[in-house]
Amino acid sequence: MTVRDIQQRLEALGDPEIAAHSQRFFKTGPGQYGEGDIFRGIRVPALRKLAKQYKALPLDETTALLHSPFHEDRLLALIILTHAFSKGDESLKKTIYDLYLANTKWINNWDLVDSSAHKIVGPFLMDRSRAPLYRLARSASLWERRIAIISTFAFINRDQFEDSLAIAEILLADKEDLIHKAVGWVLREVGKRNFDVEEGFLLQHYRAMPRTMLRYAIEKFPEPRRQRYLKGEI
Repeated sequence: MTVRDIQQRLEALGDPEIAAHSQRFFKTGPGQYGEGDIFRGIRVPALRKLAKQYKALPLDETTALLHSPFHEDRLLALIILTHAFSKGDESLKKTIYDLYLANTKWINNWDLVDSSAHKIVGPFLMDRSRAPLYRLARSASLWERRIAIISTFAFINRDQFEDSLAIAEILLADKEDLIHKAVGWVLREVGKRNFDVEEGFLLQHYRAMPRTMLRYAIEKFPEPRRQRYLKGEI
């Protein structure tokens, strides 16, 4: 099976109406975060089924698929990589991790990051230095910054919160709404595991947070306390 074979299959599955909706939903217009991205019009469940069929695709072919101009092709490649990473030995895991970080140029929308970073980057760094995440968090690339914070979900699931909070602090002054949402989401997940840890961070930083970040972070708080945060009365 080659990339060309897979792309012919994807082309046959495409739906122009779904593609047009995706172009709008993922903000592909001039000056928007997904500017220039193009879609075939394939739903994610269909891509996940295909990923199971093509899970043995060689890494060089998967990388070629990741370099496609079509969004769904790149998402399919990332789903294949996450599966290969989860089943691989340490050597393969390192190869996939290195491949991932060498190809962030093509991991260039929020769904691509969110479907993969916490399944590859976070797990690989679980028992290693987390320094690469801090470099990503300070990147000029919106998507690399999002990879940095989303990768920490792997740590949160192990009740390790330090890096999530430290990277959240780095990103407090970020100008991008997609980073505000991602940081707020991560803080909310920290709070689900340990409310006191999240609130400790919020008490220190909530007044300086972008509004969207704060709203996401306190979404599950009891309503009276949520309102006090929103009104700056804590």
